[in-house]
Amino acid sequence: MSLLTVSNLTTQFRTPEGWRSVVDDVSFSVDTGQTLAVVGESGSGKSVTALSVMGLLPQGLARASGSITFEGKELLDLPERQMERIRGNDIAMIFQEPMTSLNPVLSVGRQIAEPLMRHRGLSRRAAMAEAVRLMDRVRIPSAGRRAREYPHEMSGGMLQRVMIATALACAPRLLIADEPTTALDVTIQAQILELIKELQDEDGMGVLFITHDMGVVAEIAERTVVMYRSKLLEAGATDQIFDAPATDYTRRLLAAAPRLGALADSPLPRPFPAEDGALPAAVDTVQHDAPPLLEVRDLVTRFDLTQGVLGRVHARVHAVQNVSFDLQPGETLAVVGESGCGKSTTGRSVLRLTEPTSGSIRFDGQNLRTLPASKLVAERQAMQMIFQDPFSSLNPRMRVGDAIAEPMIVHGLQTKETAPAEVARLLDRVGLDAAMASRWPHEFSGGQRQRISIARALGLKPRLIVADESVSALDVTIKAQVVNLMMELQADLGLSYLFISHDMAVVERISHRVAVMLSGEIVEIGPRERIFSAPQHPYTRRLLAAVPEPDPARRLTRRKIEVTELKSPVKAPDYQPPVRSYAEVAPGHLVMQGD
Repeated sequence: MSLLTVSNLTTQFRTPEGWRSVVDDVSFSVDTGQTLAVVGESGSGKSVTALSVMGLLPQGLARASGSITFEGKELLDLPERQMERIRGNDIAMIFQEPMTSLNPVLSVGRQIAEPLMRHRGLSRRAAMAEAVRLMDRVRIPSAGRRAREYPHEMSGGMLQRVMIATALACAPRLLIADEPTTALDVTIQAQILELIKELQDEDGMGVLFITHDMGVVAEIAERTVVMYRSKLLEAGATDQIFDAPATDYTRRLLAAAPRLGALADSPLPRPFPAEDGALPAAVDTVQHDAPPLLEVRDLVTRFDLTQGVLGRVHARVHAVQNVSFDLQPGETLAVVGESGCGKSTTGRSVLRLTEPTSGSIRFDGQNLRTLPASKLVAERQAMQMIFQDPFSSLNPRMRVGDAIAEPMIVHGLQTKETAPAEVARLLDRVGLDAAMASRWPHEFSGGQRQRISIARALGLKPRLIVADESVSALDVTIKAQVVNLMMELQADLGLSYLFISHDMAVVERISHRVAVMLSGEIVEIGPRERIFSAPQHPYTRRLLAAVPEPDPARRLTRRKIEVTELKSPVKAPDYQPPVRSYAEVAPGHLVMQGD
């Protein structure tokens, strides 16, 4: 039976030039107990389609036409008061970013209880008791205690579980999930996907699942709709879409989806296939006989937590603990792990953007820990960082050409007169038009902004680039383009990368060696092919087992994903971490012994 039917939906937004269609003549249906995935890149109209169904379009600035029926009732014609009774009660929605969807000044239990009081008329006490039951149902440990916590006290995975509990509070018949796992670590993502499948089995809900991750589509959806630039390109059974895609765009989406194990037969990293399906050659860029470019020994980074007027230290955050590794010229070392494991702090500590507590950092033989600030600035010319969110790292009031030119001028590599020509060369080098130098950051897509960040880093002719989750938030096709660009630049310029990521499939594609971090420590490090083919540490095996694969046959399987959170890095001031030992299980493959 059809639960939701969308027919010829067109949604338009008011612009200075007139009304502009962002969803154009889209039709699909969701049956009871069925999961329909709507897939496409950013800007394709996926989320606006969901907002149209929910009746959450901004009044006066947007309008929807066509037909949206839920259990035979036309939603576009309903008055707002009647739509309020359906929204959250019969149809619920999970948003992509839980921190922006939850009220920071209310406990999570109170926020789950709110729709119960509004839609089901429960008292405050009864609603709170039901909220605890719902938190327990979505597998939140110690639900009674955690219901009293505030959003900032919970991890991203637990917050997404809170959002699911809130959505399920009134037993909706249709659940709309808008990119609910995009920003989550691979293990947390696997937990959320399994949870949604289990709850659907229990309640028979219909699910409209919006994503750009083809691996997630394969794992969760019976049927799939592909959208591109506001239009529906193709729709059908998920296995049919994967086995025989009808459009070139769908084929490009599938080709760009990282597949774990795709490089099992290649000892070297290899770029993503080209749009025509051609496989680029693998190039050995590592200078094996040269001295290490970067040597890190026993790196420790801690943050003091103070209280009281006198600022007494009452605890310390042990963010990075006794981390050691080498990086050769032309090599990519990937640092992987869940959020909070210390990988980003490791990258920032290497560049002394965050000051380490102790340890040794030698770059090209120079000990960075002993350099005064004046000399460190000059040394950083050869060490650059690409951040996860390029929009926040670009000045919104500075044209991108000026943003690229500024560090070159500050370091004396270019003058104001010569900089524009170099900016044009760099933009061309990263696949952008030189005329784009006059534009502002907000005029670019996410993938283009990341290319601008790479161009800015290249302007200083670095030898080391720390890439901190630099492709995690990008669409699959854009992600493939940026990864290929980074590998091309490495082959041409001899760059070394410290590639920080939680995306194991991308790590397999780009890295020479892999270091796995857990609770501030490296638990396993070794050649990429060894880590992926013969993982030794239980945590590494858990990371690899959680990776979604673009194979529709996996949808029928149920995986037992252990619900765990990382141990708290906050320790007493006198805490002494245990001394660790490592066993070499193969040449260059080290595994931490003990817990």
